[in-house]
Amino acid sequence: MTLTACGKAEENGPAASSAEAPVNYGNAKPATSKPFRTEAIATFDDPWALTFIGNDRMLVTEKPGKLWLVTKAGAKTPVGGVPTVHHEGQGGLLFVIASPTFAQDRQVYLTYAEPGEGGDGLALARATLMEGAGGASLANLSVIWRQLPRGAGGQFGGYIAFSPNGQYLFLTVGERQRFTPAQDPDQALGKILRLTLDGKPAPGNPAAGRTGATSIGIIDPPEDTVAAATAKVRQATMPAPNLTPAETWVSGLRNPYGLAFDDQGRLWETEMGPKGGDELNLIEPGANYGWPLVSYGDNYNDKPIPRPDTKPQFRQPALYWNPVIAPAGFTFYRGNMFPEWRGSAFVGGLGSNLLVQITFDGIKPREAARWDMGARIRFVMAGPDGALWVLEDGDGGRLLRLSSRRSA
Repeated sequence: MTLTACGKAEENGPAASSAEAPVNYGNAKPATSKPFRTEAIATFDDPWALTFIGNDRMLVTEKPGKLWLVTKAGAKTPVGGVPTVHHEGQGGLLFVIASPTFAQDRQVYLTYAEPGEGGDGLALARATLMEGAGGASLANLSVIWRQLPRGAGGQFGGYIAFSPNGQYLFLTVGERQRFTPAQDPDQALGKILRLTLDGKPAPGNPAAGRTGATSIGIIDPPEDTVAAATAKVRQATMPAPNLTPAETWVSGLRNPYGLAFDDQGRLWETEMGPKGGDELNLIEPGANYGWPLVSYGDNYNDKPIPRPDTKPQFRQPALYWNPVIAPAGFTFYRGNMFPEWRGSAFVGGLGSNLLVQITFDGIKPREAARWDMGARIRFVMAGPDGALWVLEDGDGGRLLRLSSRRSA
């Protein structure tokens, strides 16, 4: 594939979108048997994400604020130097991912709920993983992007994906249960940002070079989409310049809890909907996915939300789930252990206790299988050994290795 100077061809894949109405897979049934063996490797206190650093070790975050270095056999070493996090509700220490050049620079990226004036906000930090006789620690930690102004609410987002060429970082930012900021171009909430590896606006973004207002209207989480439209607004001041427009790749998202590139360089995102309407979205630059103005779900108090087909200016999901699966974690499979899975994606389910397989015909996805895992699934990742690695949610959440029944 030929790349442009800013890598857009690699990051977007073929510039095509399906005009067909998306399929609802909410009522699909779990398979009666599993094609994998499940091995419990270790347990954690509310684990959130993992990343492999080499073939045999990984880093695992715990939402209360701990980071662990873990071997494939389950041996755990605490990692020092973790930033202070605001652990409450959906906030805490969230995502971790190794740098595209970790073998050379040993850098890792973290996202977390950062406490501060006015509440908390999503922060993106970069640090160097150091190891020695005294253990492991993060050195030279620096916050390279933060959500400002801070405020109240959950739904931080916080997932990271690197462009296939390793030059850019994509960051999901949830709308913090405030609804309306997802449609405000001056706020990062409800967006996917495309940044340099240093946290700056990436060249070639849809609104590259633009700045936003420095006086921002902030609301506390309202009851529903109707109340959000008339919620009391207080003004807060952003540091100048407000680079949000230049950082933004797409807008109109609610709670994006999965982000990954396929083998064709296309970016996909999984998103928790309200009461119904979880989504898988094909992410294309400049697109607006409609939240909170449209959804295939309704408010938790059953107040309706207009359906996406009533407002064609917004991008439809590629598929959706109603009833929900509560998606968390998203990975494409490229390994050898399950050759029949190559090209498939896997999604964890929190409220549904599911692991879901999605197959693709070009840009048309379908749910191919789902398995009841007996616990809330917080994260799923295809490991370098060809197995799927899964984190259960909550206190005592297990790290699981799913391997082929055919393997020794």
